[in-house]
Amino acid sequence: MNGDTLLAALGLALIIEGAMPFIAPGAWRQAFSQLLQMRDGQIRFFGLLALGGGLALLWLAG
Repeated sequence: MNGDTLLAALGLALIIEGAMPFIAPGAWRQAFSQLLQMRDGQIRFFGLLALGGGLALLWLAG
């Protein structure tokens, strides 16, 4: 992997992260509000799922 690939991946992640607040700010605010009410263990579980999904996608792409 070179620097261009890393920058492209980072750019794509930022585009995906920014889509929800841009398209539906009210829904994003509600989702974020619900996230703030979760316990740390629940947030960690969803983070673990996201990491696992990302690793699976990288493995499939490679």
